[in-house]
Amino acid sequence: MAGSRFEYVKGFELPDPLLPGTFLLYRLDGHSFHRLSDVHSFQKPNDERALKLMDHAARDLMDEYTDIVVAFGESDEFSFLLRKSTTLYNRRHAKIVTTLTSYFTASYVLHWPEYFPDTPLRYPPSFDGRIVLYPSEKEVRDYFAWRQADSEHRSPSASNPYAYRHAPDSLVAAHINNLYNTVFWALVQQGEQSTKDAHEALRGTVSSQKHEILFNRFGINYNLLPERFRKGSVLVREEVKEDSDPLPSSDVESSTENPNFPDSEAKVIQRTKEKKSKKARTRTHVVLYHCDIIRDPFWNERPWLLCA
Repeated sequence: MAGSRFEYVKGFELPDPLLPGTFLLYRLDGHSFHRLSDVHSFQKPNDERALKLMDHAARDLMDEYTDIVVAFGESDEFSFLLRKSTTLYNRRHAKIVTTLTSYFTASYVLHWPEYFPDTPLRYPPSFDGRIVLYPSEKEVRDYFAWRQADSEHRSPSASNPYAYRHAPDSLVAAHINNLYNTVFWALVQQGEQSTKDAHEALRGTVSSQKHEILFNRFGINYNLLPERFRKGSVLVREEVKEDSDPLPSSDVESSTENPNFPDSEAKVIQRTKEKKSKKARTRTHVVLYHCDIIRDPFWNERPWLLCA
């Protein structure tokens, strides 16, 4: 009740606005997903159903919040970039994190039966979320390079994103987390090693050695595995330009023939209508890719992603 003697408790609430003029990078991670995957018998090392479900929830989130321009996901995590100029929830930190996380989680639960029709949900999926602010395009690019490369200590350093962009193709193409998991589960499932022995066998190995183990012992060419597994999922908000039909002749004629308007004003009115018609026929939609986002081509082809 307004003016109540109890209203003083609102003074304990702290404002949490996010710094204006910065990119908002929101990342969510699955919480206790090891248990979730075990309870529902996810396929190892990759369960395509689970990955597609993550993609679906991410797409739903982007459809709901149009200030999200690009997202990258792998395994049980997804990162979303909100444009610099966003005023979503007045840039209130807690409001954005809690709402986006709960929306993603709700979508994940809602669409579970579509991807696991024969597996009832027996353990509640949950995610934690956070927001990091980045001041410029460079940090945003480096963040996504870090998440896609997800490198080990013997690979290009996470502290040196330049190394990612100029690393050999064989290294950049390899999603390190997935490479490790692929070799690990090959040792367990086909090599009949215990999980402890498999971890020990891979300790200290570099990417090239993991490739050799896969190919020489199990006949698996890692580079031929689906790109979804090797490169993760990239969701991009792209503009769809539809061909505009010419304005109905009646609209044009009613303007140009009106004796109350000089010819110059009539032309302005016509151009304004054409612009509105073109704008009405321009829309955006979210497109899914499994591609490299470390090097320049992806970003150079989509300059609007890092605009204000």
